[in-house]
Amino acid sequence: MPQSPPTDPTHFTSEIDTGLDVETDVETVVTAGPRASAVAGSGTEILLELVDDEGVTTGTAEKLWAHQQPGRLHRAFSVFLFDRQGRMLLQRRALCKYHSPGVWSNTCCGHPYPGEPPFVAAARRTAEELGAAPALLCEAGTVRYDLPDETSGLIEREWNHLFVGLITAPVEPDPDEVDDFAFVTAQELRELRAERPFSVWFETVFEAALPGIREIAGRDW
Repeated sequence: MPQSPPTDPTHFTSEIDTGLDVETDVETVVTAGPRASAVAGSGTEILLELVDDEGVTTGTAEKLWAHQQPGRLHRAFSVFLFDRQGRMLLQRRALCKYHSPGVWSNTCCGHPYPGEPPFVAAARRTAEELGAAPALLCEAGTVRYDLPDETSGLIEREWNHLFVGLITAPVEPDPDEVDDFAFVTAQELRELRAERPFSVWFETVFEAALPGIREIAGRDW
């Protein structure tokens, strides 16, 4: 399917009518490093930020415990990055991951450390997983969902901050996080979703991020 050219990133201002908020100082936040408050005890316990139904922080919880039934509502982020041809960068999650191993998903997703701004977490984690920081990253709203994963028995109860942007550097994924990656057009994404399993959250975050995706990658999306 022919695609319209991706939007020139200079089109963006700090606030535009679509609700996208642009952030461009990505390199700075990627090098900020993880927060000590995210680690408890020996350093092996990863903490998430719990929130209420309005997205207000209420406390912290250990990562795996928060994903076990019935689940605890927590803050998360999802990133959708595109190349200059308007193709979306997908990743297939590493087989060693405890949650949704070996399935395809969006560019990057994860959880901010307690007290870490979601934008900072999204930029940091993208660089950690894919070996390349976004060249442009924009806020694209939030979405709340409760999505059980029948395969693992875990549940995603998340207040998810959405980000869309551009990637221009070569991708060099961490094999402990990413088994494979691909840049796909909208038509290729539809075909891949018909053939291969995707993460339980992909459809929800993709649909919620579509207005922002079309601002970055063109109306064919």
